Formats: sequence, C-alpha cells, structure tokens
Amino acid sequence: MLMKRLTCYTALLMLLLWTSGCDLLTIEDRPDPNGPSLEDLLQNPTRAKLANLATGIESASRFELNIYLIDVGMIGREYWRFSSADPRFTGDLLGKGTAVLDNNTFYITRPWGARYRVVRNAHILLEALANAADLSDAEKRALAGFAKTFIAYQLLLNLNLTYDNGIRVDVSGPEPGPIVSRSEALAFIASLLDEAAQDLSAGGDAFPFPLSSGFAGFDTPATFRQFNRALAARVAAYREQFDQVLTLLADSFYDPDGDLKTGVYHSFSTAAGDMVNPLFFDPNAPAGDALVAHPSFAAEIEAGDQRLSKVVLREEPASLDGLTSNYGFYVYPAADAPIPIIRNAELILLAAEAHIQLGDLDTAVSLLNRIRNAAGLPDYAGPLTQEALLDEMLHQRRYELYGEGHRWIDLRRYNRLDELPIDRPGDDVWRQFPIPATENL
Repeated sequence: MLMKRLTCYTALLMLLLWTSGCDLLTIEDRPDPNGPSLEDLLQNPTRAKLANLATGIESASRFELNIYLIDVGMIGREYWRFSSADPRFTGDLLGKGTAVLDNNTFYITRPWGARYRVVRNAHILLEALANAADLSDAEKRALAGFAKTFIAYQLLLNLNLTYDNGIRVDVSGPEPGPIVSRSEALAFIASLLDEAAQDLSAGGDAFPFPLSSGFAGFDTPATFRQFNRALAARVAAYREQFDQVLTLLADSFYDPDGDLKTGVYHSFSTAAGDMVNPLFFDPNAPAGDALVAHPSFAAEIEAGDQRLSKVVLREEPASLDGLTSNYGFYVYPAADAPIPIIRNAELILLAAEAHIQLGDLDTAVSLLNRIRNAAGLPDYAGPLTQEALLDEMLHQRRYELYGEGHRWIDLRRYNRLDELPIDRPGDDVWRQFPIPATENL
C-alpha cells in the first residue's frame, strides 16, 4: 500500500524530469497549481516533502523494470517475449536476420530514461537536504545514504545494458556530464556506494520516511547499509576485485546458512493506484502475447533440480517468429509477486565465485553445495579444479537466479557469450546496447 502514496508533489517531480531528446537529464521548473515547484522544494524542504520524494524514488525505481529484464533475459536466452504486436522483441533483441539493436527504440530509451529520472530525483533530494531545517543531522545522513545508494543502483542497471559503451555518471547539475568508460563508471558506482555506507553509519536509528514491504528487515539505516554493502559486493565482482567481494559480504546480510530468499525486493500490489508485477504472465497465455521459457532451461537442467518449477509445461506449445517453447515462464506466479533487487542466494554465489577465483576451492564447494542442496540436488561431485568450479558456479547462478537479470551479464563478464544458443540461422547474441540516440550530444 505504501507505493500508492505517490503524492501530487512527487508526481510533479517525475513530470519535471519526463523530457525527451538531449534534454532527458535537464531539470525544468514548471509552476503547478496542484503541487509545490522544484524551487519550493529546494528552498523549503520540509520533512513531509522529503519523505514524499524518498518514497517516490523507491517507487519510480520499478518503472520500465520489465523492459530492462526482458532485454537482459532475452539476449541471455532465458526466455522469449512473444508479441505479435511488436516483432522487435524476437527480431532486434535476438538479432534476427539483418536486425540490429536500434539506438532510438523503446528497449533502450525507456529503461535508460527511467533510471536517470530516478537518479535526478535522488540528486534533488541530496541538494534539498542542505536546507532541511526540521531534520536532525542523523536524519539528513540517513536520507543521503538512501539517495546515494539508489543513484548507484540505477547507474549500474544502465551500465549493464550499454557496458563498454559507457554511461553518464555526472548528472547532478543542469547539464549532464560526459559519457565515461565502463571501468570509470564502475569505479564511480563503487565509490558512491562507499560514501552512502558512511552516511548510513551516521544515520541514526530510523529513516524519516517509510520504505515499502520490499525492504522489510532492511528499513533502518543500519540494515539498509547491509543492502548497500551487498550491492557493493556485486560491483566488486564485476570489477574482478575478489578479495574486496569477501570483505564487503562480511559487512552485508550474507548468511551461508540463512534463507536464500532473504533480501531486498521491488514490491508490487493489485491495489488501486499501485503497480502489478509486469513479468507476471499466465504461463499458458496465447503465443501472440506471452512470456515463455527458453527451451534450453528445461533441456539442460540437472535431474531432480526443483528449480524446474520456475517454468510450467504449457498445455500447448507456443510458437512465434520461428521460435517454439513448451514452457511458460513462471518465476513470478502472481500479480503481486516481488522482484529481487539482491538476495542471499546471490551473495552465497558471489562468495563461492570469490573463493574460486582466490584458489580456496574447498570453501567454494561447500557454498555451491548450499545452493545445490536447497534445490534438492546432491553435493557437487565434479573435478576440484578452478575451471570446473567456475562452470558449476555459472550453472548454479543460471538456475538459482533465473529471471532475475543475471545470465547475460554473467556470461559476458566471463567472455562466454558464445555459449548462448543460436535458435535461428542468422541470429546474434549481442554484447551491449548502443547509447540512446538522444544522448549522443
């Protein structure tokens, strides 16, 4: 219900940033009789206004998340989005024939723009804090840590799409900064997460606003900091800083014996005015509008793996555009099912990856067995070599984190995109998306 609490005030801020073309990241202050102006917020930031803005930042982080997940999931051959109304899903995203990724099409412009709108609103929050007279210093630090963590998370999602093409990281002023390289962007994101962690450490006992149910257990500055450190561990793995991965995990909510589902989630509901889970599809939906599992998911799963329940055998096969699947995607089985941002299973797998890379193979095997056993599988019985355990780690990430946005990114960072199946002659597996045309300033 919390996400219904987007007020006219927060909605105004989203409108202010809903611009197009090369002005995507430019703030324009438009007076509105139904809500306070941007200038009013920056000059007179009351507790209530800042709480509304913080709530809006969390809520808006869900916007266009479905497009992002379809992008990475389809290129990673986890599932197919069948749409007779829009052939670009099975055309452009899969590289059909002569199709390429377009730099001025919804599958890049919409998630890119949505992420930067959240980033700009978070910067507005940071700027407004200086004039927040009715907040304590601890509350200001808590809000700063919240905002910086969300900026880092949103930037990371866009970088996952454009990869070596880079992203903008300096968007705090009226004009956006230059596009920087992947390595520069990852370094910036890691540094910002560290800044946020310091703020959260000084953030007192409570946030001056409520977080949604997706942050249950992580809704105080101290526990939110554990979420921040978990994201930082993911970034460290992307940077191949595996000693740092283990250090950060020790400061997060990582628990090798804990519930694999413990973590932070995007929450959804069927309540009026809120959003439903956009990846909830009837697994038997007609082929003209369906989300179906890639056939390789069921074909390559280990016998007895209970994670086969993430797909459903359809009553009839679904076929479209030369592609056929017998399985419906069923990771999110209800309209109000949450979508993970990061959870304990990923942290265990990050720890296993770090131990493999650092040569501690016995510890890695015990962690991989934790994931295997939870899925109903026996202990790992393969070779105790780094190469074999990396294969096993990537296999477990494939099935444990299926539908959560990792497969394409994982194979790319290990230079294994050539392992993804080509389903039709002439199809391609893309390495990255182009920078949106409106950003080529």
